[in-house]
Amino acid sequence: MFECCAFALLQVPDASVPGESNIVQLIIDSSFLAQAVLLVLLFFSIGSWAVTAFKFWQFYLVQTQTDTFNEIFRRSSKFSDVHSVCDSLTASPLAGIFQAGYLEINSQLYQPDTSDQTRTGSVLQSFDSLDRALLRAANVEINRLERHIPLLATTASISPFIGLFGTVWGIINAFQSIGASGSSNLAVVAPGIAEALVATAAGLFAAIPAVYFYNHFTQKVKVLASTIDDFSLEFLNISERNFSG
Repeated sequence: MFECCAFALLQVPDASVPGESNIVQLIIDSSFLAQAVLLVLLFFSIGSWAVTAFKFWQFYLVQTQTDTFNEIFRRSSKFSDVHSVCDSLTASPLAGIFQAGYLEINSQLYQPDTSDQTRTGSVLQSFDSLDRALLRAANVEINRLERHIPLLATTASISPFIGLFGTVWGIINAFQSIGASGSSNLAVVAPGIAEALVATAAGLFAAIPAVYFYNHFTQKVKVLASTIDDFSLEFLNISERNFSG
């Protein structure tokens, strides 16, 4: 009796044997269309993670240089002093908006004359033009901050459907195997079902991080957009105080 039980235990398959429950081997043995679905999902996943890494680095630079710009802007008494450091703070959207406003102010206060610039006065001719220049610069900076983020939204929305397509295809193969063999044995159905589940898992693996980081970066852009609006209003108020008649 003991010898029979021992012999039966020796016949239990080892789950660690390569090929019996190996996901990689399952993917290799899957159909061409299933492999194409997984390859597309892999490209989407790599693209979304690359965008995520880039945006983390970009927003780190934006935050660091914006803090530096605000410190310089608060302690400076002249626009020219602030303008001199803008070229070294190109990652900050506030630096770009300041440069646009500074250029508009100079274009109104100074007029070109033969070989030099002649000052026409210390009063701005149109604050509406200055406001439009700041608004245009703000739109440019916000578009720069939003660049590549739509790829995360695309990955989040389309990856589950691509995975679902692979799932449906795997189930179709499973039913075809049942029809061809005339048997619903688990050994016949399992490969197609496993192929389907791998496609589903791959779609979710690509989509879930993309959804999270899309919301994360969208919120950061909203906060920075509010900061940009506040700075534009502050710049306009300072200009009205110093350059109005």
